[in-house]
Amino acid sequence: MKSLCRLEDISQSKTKEFQIMVDGQQQDIFVVYHNDNVYGYRNVCPHQGLTLNWMPGQFLNHDQTLIQCSNHDALFRIEDGVCVSGPCAGDRLSPIAVKIEHHMIIFADE
Repeated sequence: MKSLCRLEDISQSKTKEFQIMVDGQQQDIFVVYHNDNVYGYRNVCPHQGLTLNWMPGQFLNHDQTLIQCSNHDALFRIEDGVCVSGPCAGDRLSPIAVKIEHHMIIFADE
């Protein structure tokens, strides 16, 4: 397990991006803090493999209820990464195991 950040570092912005090692390869990921839970995903849209964020650390739509792809406006549910609107409807983001432990967001790589 690896600490990514303190919970308070993400509680205001609701999202934060990181680079981590997964299976020996560096991956760009992001974490969403939503309803007192954290959800982690690879920063890759399933439609064309492009990054999702429109600015560093910005992954949510205007009302912060869905993850939004900046390239094609696809919308994904925060809780499970399923695309609910856009060119990849029905597809999903690749999840990354994260959790909250002792007020830290942890990458649970084991």
